[in-house]
Amino acid sequence: MSLEERVTDLESRQAFQDDTIQALNDVLVAQQRVVERLQLQMAALLKRQEEMVGQFESFEEEAPPPHY
Repeated sequence: MSLEERVTDLESRQAFQDDTIQALNDVLVAQQRVVERLQLQMAALLKRQEEMVGQFESFEEEAPPPHY
């Protein structure tokens, strides 16, 4: 294998690796966006759950009606 062929082969491999790295980076960015959106949704759900627990606790703390 001549030096020119070896250089051409290395340049070809580098081009394919660059494409692969870019594709992986694109997937990683998309997944990070999904994770961030899920984290926001989870925070909102936790907040709603805490509010609902607070409402139920206030109902339980009330005295029973006089006819009991």
